[in-house]
Amino acid sequence: MSDSKCMIEKSLNQARWVMPDVDLDEVARVARAHDLPEAAARMLCARGIAQDDIPSFLKPTLKDDFPDPLSLQGMDAASDYLAAAVQDERSIAIFGDFDVDGATSSALLYRTLKHVGVEAQIYIPERLTEGYGPNEAAFQELRDGGVEIVILLDCGTTSFDTVAAGRAMGLEIVIVDHHEAEDKLPDANHIINPKRKDDTSGLDMLAAVGVTFMLCVALNAKLRDGGFFKRVNIAPVPLKSWLDIVALGTVCDMVPLLGLNRLLVKQGFEQSKMSNNAGLKALMEVAGIEPPMSAYACGFVLGPRINAGSRVGKSDLGARLLSTDVEEGARNIAWTLNDCNDKRKAMQSEMERAAIDQVEAKGLDAHPVIIVDAQDGHSGLSGLVAGRLKDKYKKPACVVTYVEAPGGTREGRGSGRSIAGVHIAKSFIDARNDGLLLKGGGHAMAGGFTIDPARLDEFRSFMVDHVSRQLGSTEVNIETSIDGALTVQGAQPALVKMLIEYVGPFGQEHPEPLFMLNNVRVISADVVGDSHIRAMVTDWEGGPRMKAMAFRALGTPLGDALLKQTKEPFHLAGHLKIDNWTGQEKVELHIRDGAFVTPAQLSESA
Repeated sequence: MSDSKCMIEKSLNQARWVMPDVDLDEVARVARAHDLPEAAARMLCARGIAQDDIPSFLKPTLKDDFPDPLSLQGMDAASDYLAAAVQDERSIAIFGDFDVDGATSSALLYRTLKHVGVEAQIYIPERLTEGYGPNEAAFQELRDGGVEIVILLDCGTTSFDTVAAGRAMGLEIVIVDHHEAEDKLPDANHIINPKRKDDTSGLDMLAAVGVTFMLCVALNAKLRDGGFFKRVNIAPVPLKSWLDIVALGTVCDMVPLLGLNRLLVKQGFEQSKMSNNAGLKALMEVAGIEPPMSAYACGFVLGPRINAGSRVGKSDLGARLLSTDVEEGARNIAWTLNDCNDKRKAMQSEMERAAIDQVEAKGLDAHPVIIVDAQDGHSGLSGLVAGRLKDKYKKPACVVTYVEAPGGTREGRGSGRSIAGVHIAKSFIDARNDGLLLKGGGHAMAGGFTIDPARLDEFRSFMVDHVSRQLGSTEVNIETSIDGALTVQGAQPALVKMLIEYVGPFGQEHPEPLFMLNNVRVISADVVGDSHIRAMVTDWEGGPRMKAMAFRALGTPLGDALLKQTKEPFHLAGHLKIDNWTGQEKVELHIRDGAFVTPAQLSESA
């Protein structure tokens, strides 16, 4: 990627705004070669998409851009093993994580196995009582029920003792995961994880549902090549028709929306227009979402509803919903999840207030990482609250809650959310290896851990030191990348729709475009709800007006500046949205940050 130029040295959110420099001749060549508008071509150049990769980036296809599943380490042997298990009619259980990635992975594998005649049992652990990952009691229950093979989805890579216990019970165990792996792996029969140290596939960006999809493709091919479908007189597994499930899990697990993930999501969104998935259709209807799905709908509307079940003691509802073909049953589960989500919102709001009060009272925001001890907190909400603390204070944040562990002991369960430059899962893994955590792992930006409450102070000190070393100092430098500069008058609906069509979908490592509106006048501003600010803005010289929203901005420097409606001009940074509430398409700005215009900047633009 090219160098960047500074647009704003210090914003109201204490950030430095930069815009990547691009070669304008290259932008023109890209626009001509691919019949793109200049704004879309500029974004592709600024984000480092190579000329040769642009066709597959804009319009990826399964035929041309889907990799060989057997490139994943262990996939050849694992798919051979499962093909034999299907033909031998062995008893299989699917053990999935309780989040959206786990639910979609479980539903996808369940549908695949059901199509080939295997009615697999789905086991989703209860977040509040069993915690993350496999446990011996669950394995024993499955073994007592006659299960021979357990397939762990979205978990298991660091479950050394539990996997060993399961094998000792006589279970055969397959791990299909994407979490960080160590040099040593559990003693499972087969392990497919692109983050294995010996995996050279280059597919480590996949969510677990993406890895599961690769397994299903490989299994389908093995059964086809072995003549299975002809012998039993059925069609091959219709995997393409379930890509909407894959897209949902991929978006919600916040993996990079580039490469294979981008292909799966774009194809999945297209598939959602004609989805025959009763559960997904029911959830979209309950949530008021019209097809096709979008990244926003997945991440902020559908995903939270699926996750809500596990946060209120009903962890298996999401997997059950996405696995069923019974329309009435699907509607009932979808409405139950909707009710769970309403309950979750109220509980989360209360827990967030308590966490912020603790941060302010104890001065925890002075540390490079914020660790909140939520004595009466709900363990199913710790990740959401950690995310809110991370957003508010612009620092990595962890929230620890407490549950009663097997044997009657008290156990701390934590969730962490991170910022660019801090690999939170590495911190947790290193803390576990140092004996400070009972469990620990996850991704660069999000992870979880289990801790003996007596070790919390030691863990806090460890994290302060570990995060400080990752950052190189105790100061967090916030840099905001601006994709382009516009005026209010220049921000037209056609521009926004064009960017969505050509350059979307947006997500991790391919974020939604952030535009800087220069020299804006705030005409009016008021508070909406508990903490949001609604404003009406125009160019400093006048002209068309634009509605703008600053979410959760009340009480922040940005919110205070908007509400004062001073006569000083603003620069605003935000995302452009299409608002067609009145039936007429208009552009709305969702404000992320703002900065006062200096006299020098104003004179330069005059």
